[in-house]
Amino acid sequence: MKIILNYFLRGLLFIFPIFATLYVVIQLVNWLDDLFRSLIYDWLPVQIPGLGIITAFLVITLLGFIISRAISKPLLSYFENLLSRIPLIKIIYTALKDFIEAVAGDKKRFNQPVIISFTDGVDRVGFITEKNLGLLNLNNRVAVYCPHSYNFSGNLYLVDPERVTLLDVNPSDAMKFAVSAGVTKIDN
Repeated sequence: MKIILNYFLRGLLFIFPIFATLYVVIQLVNWLDDLFRSLIYDWLPVQIPGLGIITAFLVITLLGFIISRAISKPLLSYFENLLSRIPLIKIIYTALKDFIEAVAGDKKRFNQPVIISFTDGVDRVGFITEKNLGLLNLNNRVAVYCPHSYNFSGNLYLVDPERVTLLDVNPSDAMKFAVSAGVTKIDN
């Protein structure tokens, strides 16, 4: 029975990450497909699988093109200024915009992986997101974002720079390592 259980667990370790990844991707694609298919169903009363996700891709790409080429900076600034005046919307919009900009925009912030030494023998992988905290009157600190394992959240620590050690690894490898709870192998 132990041998059978051992083979079962090995098979599970092989198959689970594949199917879990496929399941999440398929659920996300189906959700987007259903969302956009319902929006275009009024114009095209034929159910075509995948049409919603293709439409979503095209609409988002077209929107990006229009914002980059056609909408002038003052108009875009006016719209963002308008959103930043609405109390609750301001917090959500600016936080999400800044986060997306930090991950995928021109102002990438997760490109400097570090190790934080909390106490003797306790360290954490993170990313320096801001070196100058003069705005907070903290001239002897840096902002370090530490992602949670298997989650899309994290913590921000304001750390003495002497407790921060720069890592000589690819930032995406460091992020995979941190998010996977240290089980992802980093190749040097």
